[in-house]
Amino acid sequence: MKQPRIDVNKHLQGSWTKQETENVKVVVDFFQKLMNEHNFEYTLKKYGNAAYTQHNRAIPNEITGLVGYVKTLTKRFPEYSFDVKKIFADGDFVVFHSHTTMKEKHRGNEKKGFIITDTFRLENGKLVEHWDAIQPIDFFSRLLVLMTGGSIGNNNPTF
Repeated sequence: MKQPRIDVNKHLQGSWTKQETENVKVVVDFFQKLMNEHNFEYTLKKYGNAAYTQHNRAIPNEITGLVGYVKTLTKRFPEYSFDVKKIFADGDFVVFHSHTTMKEKHRGNEKKGFIITDTFRLENGKLVEHWDAIQPIDFFSRLLVLMTGGSIGNNNPTF
């Protein structure tokens, strides 16, 4: 199974500061390794010891909570992946606008999967906070959200 690659060079903007560019590279590496390659060991080793507040209420706090959530998800959907369409950077914030699919055969089909906007806040080049907004596209995705969307994994505010 071929995993999608996030090409950071395709998204770099000349108007970003050096720190914004570095922040984008951190988030691209984190996202590529966790969400596309499902390399949990690498993700925990490189990012797991920083304080990290998760604002998606369904996901447990800290990087370890996120990795555990993605591990469970990929057991059911091993072809789960993100196609990052746009990246925005503003100071300590990096925003990904992505098309997420659960099956390899649905990659690139904009009538399947989810539209997801992920917002990360970094401090000194380290991931410290995450928010997301998820829009299911097709019936299966809407049903999946209904079936799994009710669990609470942390008590952090959503905003």
